Amino acid sequence: MTSKNSSGSGIDSLTITRPDDWHLHVRDGEMLRAVLADSASQFGRAIIMPNLRPPVVATEQAGAYRQRILAALEQAGLGGRFEPLMTLYLTDNTTAEEIGRAAQSGFVKAVKLYPAGATTNSDAGVTDLLGRCAPALEALQRHGLPLLVHGEVTDPAIDLFDREAVFIDRVMIPLRKAFPELKVVFEHLTTKEAVAYVSQAEGPIGATITPQHLLYNRNAIFLGGVRPHFYCLPVLKRETHRLALVEAATSGNPRFFLGTDSAPHIRGLKEHACGCAGCYTALHAMALYATAFDAMGRLDKLEAFASFNGADFYGLPRNTGTLTLLRRETPIPERLERGGLEIVPLAGGESLGWTVQQD
Repeated sequence: MTSKNSSGSGIDSLTITRPDDWHLHVRDGEMLRAVLADSASQFGRAIIMPNLRPPVVATEQAGAYRQRILAALEQAGLGGRFEPLMTLYLTDNTTAEEIGRAAQSGFVKAVKLYPAGATTNSDAGVTDLLGRCAPALEALQRHGLPLLVHGEVTDPAIDLFDREAVFIDRVMIPLRKAFPELKVVFEHLTTKEAVAYVSQAEGPIGATITPQHLLYNRNAIFLGGVRPHFYCLPVLKRETHRLALVEAATSGNPRFFLGTDSAPHIRGLKEHACGCAGCYTALHAMALYATAFDAMGRLDKLEAFASFNGADFYGLPRNTGTLTLLRRETPIPERLERGGLEIVPLAGGESLGWTVQQD
């Protein structure tokens, strides 16, 4: 990491090893072509989520999806600049043999657990993790493939804001007791309870943290009315939880790393009677993270969080290129028009104090 201070009042440029995004939705078809360049212009690699319709449940499907992403990169003139790391969608019917095929493929890097009904396109998710999924989990542990966990229970009796904390007791602790060598990523942390668990748990565990959960608390959803573009799952929480996430991300603890969970939806599906969950952050992801780290006076910790910790957890080499951030007041567009699709980025109409220097 290198930094430059030309004003004497603080760092005004920061060059880090090219970062990776360890949790990304790029969808498919027109939406894929509309959003992919935003991630590829900042990140060297990304873990691609499998919750398409239909979901990516087999290695062959993941390979075909990967080819569509690579074709979209070529079409955008970004071939060779960005590597999609593929995942499978865990279901009650995932076999140990399919996990073996995934491990041998070389391009499937993880398997994703969605509790049934937990978030967008999760209807095919798991209903009996330690029962019907036990053979697949044992195979994951044996092959060293990480299990990526959407950490919320879907019990309607549990308050929406408590579902992550309850998940730790009901699912995470029994899971890791049964499979102590299984590599687990607790994705998009939102609570101080989850931070404490990941910090203290034994065995191979990591966690991703999104920019929206570092910068905003649940008040953002309701400021001046219902603001659907701040609605994501897991939902934003209280300020005490946000502060715990910021402390974890900026602490230097290698268990915490960058995962945007950037999740594009067309504007009409967000501003809807039953609006979709997901924040579109790929456009300005690194500027958002820099803003959060800068607010804590810990820009020196950003490179490890964004560029080293995730690669080390996955056992992949660190990137060799670099990315430079500049301290510059940068307005976020209120909306994006991409290939006939209208997308609203997180905090559209506001300004950030950082921007990515374009090549």
